[in-house]
Amino acid sequence: MPNTKTAKKALRQNLKRKARNLVKRKQIKVVLKGYKRLMESADLERAKEQLKVVYKTLDKAAKTKVIAKNKASRLKSKLAKRLGKIESRS
Repeated sequence: MPNTKTAKKALRQNLKRKARNLVKRKQIKVVLKGYKRLMESADLERAKEQLKVVYKTLDKAAKTKVIAKNKASRLKSKLAKRLGKIESRS
């Protein structure tokens, strides 16, 4: 347990931030799962719309340092590339 007043406050802040970051991580997983489902169903128009939502979610998470900037960039590239492959097959 923290002893000083500032250490107690730091602990409270840490717990709040942890909870907020867990919510954002869960949101990323949900959005990615929905996008992958749309790609499997070959609904390309809705997948393109969902890709915008995925980008927005990843960018916000990277901005607040929930995930690293390069990880967000890597995921966006990977997902766009996969959509491009599916489009070219159609």
